[in-house]
Amino acid sequence: MKADIHPTYFPDAKVTCASCGRTWTTGSTKKEFRVDICSNCHPFFTGEASRLLDIEGQVDRFYKKLSIRQTYVEQQKVKEELKGSPERLIEDLGLAARATDALKKGGIENVGQFLEKLNGGNDAILAIAGFGQASLTAAKKKLRSLGYELPEAAA
Repeated sequence: MKADIHPTYFPDAKVTCASCGRTWTTGSTKKEFRVDICSNCHPFFTGEASRLLDIEGQVDRFYKKLSIRQTYVEQQKVKEELKGSPERLIEDLGLAARATDALKKGGIENVGQFLEKLNGGNDAILAIAGFGQASLTAAKKKLRSLGYELPEAAA
C-alpha cells in the first residue's frame, strides 16, 4: 500500500437516522453522518407498507396530479351532459368574440334562446347588431356538429 493516499478510517463513526433518531456506530471514512431512513423505520423492514415517506414531495405531487385529473374528468362529464342541452352557453360554441358579444347584447345567453330566435328565420338573427352572415353560417355549422336540430325556417 502506498503511504499518504488513503483517507482516514474511523472504526467508531456515529450514524444518525433523520427519520426516527436512532444512532449506531460503524466503520467509515467520516467521523459522523446522517441518513434519511434506516432499517428501523423503513416500511420494507418494519412491515408498514401503508406508511408513505415523502422526502421530496413526490407523494404530494402525485395526489395533486390525481386531483387535477379528477377535476378534468368531472368537467368533461358536465360538457358531455350539456352537449345537446338548450342550456348550453353561447360561449361554448366557439364563435368569434364579436359575434358572441353581439348575441349577448341581443339578449341571447344560451343555445336554446338562439334556436328560438332562429325559428323566426335567418333574418331574425341577422337583425341583431354586429351579427353578420359569416357568424350565422359558423354558428349553424357548429350547432350541427354538436348534434342540434336546426329549425326548418333557418335551413
